[in-house]
Amino acid sequence: MVWPCRSGCGPRPRRPKSTDERRFVSARILLVEDDAATRTAVARNLEAHGFRVTTSDDVAGALRAWDAERPDLILLDLGLPDLDGSAVVRHVRRDATTPILILSARADERVKVATLEAGADDYVTKPFGMDELRARIGAVLRRAAGPAADPTGIVKLGPIAMDIGARRVTVDGTPVELTPREYELLKVMIAQPGRLLTKGRLLRAVWGTAYADEAHYLHVYVSRLRRKLAAADATGAVEGLITAEPGIGYRIGDPATSH
Repeated sequence: MVWPCRSGCGPRPRRPKSTDERRFVSARILLVEDDAATRTAVARNLEAHGFRVTTSDDVAGALRAWDAERPDLILLDLGLPDLDGSAVVRHVRRDATTPILILSARADERVKVATLEAGADDYVTKPFGMDELRARIGAVLRRAAGPAADPTGIVKLGPIAMDIGARRVTVDGTPVELTPREYELLKVMIAQPGRLLTKGRLLRAVWGTAYADEAHYLHVYVSRLRRKLAAADATGAVEGLITAEPGIGYRIGDPATSH
């Protein structure tokens, strides 16, 4: 067995959380690792630092977890018992841009390049330190917020603020409680303001390829998202924020120019 951590794999944080780490409380991580000791140690450490972790020990389980939970980030070992971990990369990239951070004992540069070209975002070679791993996680989560985000990873559109790391949405400071699917729908849309997103694209990004033709799901969830945002908005500034293009899809725009 290749033990992945040089130091600090235990569950207790060795020092107070940094401001950056506190920002990612509630971020959901899917950890795919077939070695039980490694999986347990890494999961406990991340959970002690505020992350919510789901684990899997093979590709089949990882794909089920991905389809069910749509995590914010995937930590992925390549040497899995049923298939190579790159199968997870290919599957996820058909649907979404969710960050994928590879954890592997394979140091061959050709393997690294091939995995990154397949769609992985970063690559950490075992053994690694947990401080290094959490720093990499923070970096890819900030990048995942996209060009619309500020340096801390918060996306703002009018009075709406979406903290990608903390999975928190507010309207003019008022928290908005969203289901995981509602959150993912807003996340996809708010990263591309003004862009017309087809129904198929939104369905694939939020529900997966199996739901690409289930337009009724989208109608229901967009309606609920609109109601929840409006309920938290005392000024009416988000009215008309999400607009429908009949037969095509939806567009999210700046509330200041939506009327």
